[in-house]
Amino acid sequence: MSEHFDVIIVGAGLSGIGAAYHLQQKCPQRSFAILEGRAESGGTWDLFRYPGIRSDSDMFTLGYAFKPWKEQKAIADGTSILRYIRETARENGIESKIRYRHRAISASWSSAEAKWTLTIERGEAKELVTLTCNFLFSCTGYYNYDEGYSPEFPGRERFQGTVVHPQHWPQDLDYAGKRVIVIGSGATAVTLVPEMAKQAAHVTMLQRSPTYILSRPGEDAIANWLRERLPAQTAYDVTRWKNVLGSMVLYQLSRKRPEKMKAWLTGLVKKELPDADIGKDFTPSYNPWDQRLCLVPDSDLFASIREQRASVVTGRIKTFTEQGIELESGEQLEADVIVTATGLKLLFLGNMKLTVDGQAVEASKTMNYKGTMFSDVPNLACTFGYTNASWTLKADLTADFICRVLNHMSKTGTRSCTPRRLDPELHEEPFVDFSSGYVQRAAAELPKQGSKRPWKLYQNYALDILTLRFGKVADDVLEFR
Repeated sequence: MSEHFDVIIVGAGLSGIGAAYHLQQKCPQRSFAILEGRAESGGTWDLFRYPGIRSDSDMFTLGYAFKPWKEQKAIADGTSILRYIRETARENGIESKIRYRHRAISASWSSAEAKWTLTIERGEAKELVTLTCNFLFSCTGYYNYDEGYSPEFPGRERFQGTVVHPQHWPQDLDYAGKRVIVIGSGATAVTLVPEMAKQAAHVTMLQRSPTYILSRPGEDAIANWLRERLPAQTAYDVTRWKNVLGSMVLYQLSRKRPEKMKAWLTGLVKKELPDADIGKDFTPSYNPWDQRLCLVPDSDLFASIREQRASVVTGRIKTFTEQGIELESGEQLEADVIVTATGLKLLFLGNMKLTVDGQAVEASKTMNYKGTMFSDVPNLACTFGYTNASWTLKADLTADFICRVLNHMSKTGTRSCTPRRLDPELHEEPFVDFSSGYVQRAAAELPKQGSKRPWKLYQNYALDILTLRFGKVADDVLEFR
């Protein structure tokens, strides 16, 4: 007999631990387990070990709503975030619910039994075992943990130095006094460059095209002031809403007045780097928030450039050479170490294969319901955070909504709930409205969103509070049986 749970959460990272907390608090009668494919909890914050790893969101919104962030730094380092996640699990008795080295590879739904049967690779030997549950909650994040995205660079085998990808950083890598090229211009690159520049002879950030970069204080002065005068939770709540509203205003202005926002953002960079070629190196071809905005704490990237410990080069790679990289322009960049900060590979549901009553589920043919569930797939939820704000804001709301669904099922004696796509006027749209390469590469494999509620993803925290926390559970779309 397979061991059975009311709910199985897949993933023991930021989302999975948060989901478990909500489940314990709001559905205490439900049994659950957390399956973690790796040997440690923490997800992203345990996987990534590259120099300077940090959040690209403030911790007053990336932190859980129920657990105040108490450290001074608002833009926190990876070690502090990992400690925060594990402390949450330990304080709330969640740690004992985690089953490590349990990688869910498939899940099969039976309508007759109203349950999922999961096939799991357990332990280093990858022994196949099964578990069953009534409700499956995926908190696996959105990218492939096994490998990052690394394009095929011509001549890569010629390079006589070391090539590393940030997702698999060798802990014994010695770059002190060496010339480093970081390929990329996203959040990982702008984190790596100033940190590596502290020890390297010089670091060059080589980008094909620029990204919008905004500096903000590493510490939130208002938050630290409030903490000295108010109870911890109250100070945290006030700061959280201050930052939520600030980011919402920034995003809406970017959408409604993109040219003014572009001028403002590039103007700030000009003040930081008066001698830089702002048009070439710091002015993207797209509008603000068509891709994610990169945050740097305390202008650390700009400081490393001003001090000539780092530089930015914009151009396309022609080939790797024995000594570094040759650009299409003919420029030669010499290096001892090349870091390919070229992005992630998106992976839906951690690559878990789904079947419903024997029929394989094709993710790209499903539609996302309220950013939480999928059309014609019963008793399955997935956490996918915001693209324009902190991941955990949406993760908290998703877990809260799923608890409401589970409690409604208990109250009504129903065993399954399935979003049904019945509106003939509903049109399909891409799941994520982002022009970033990692999104576009996977767009064809992801679920769709719809052209209107409740299938539309508005990327709006205030609106999602009304919908997910206070909106009607039993609507005309969610079918309970």
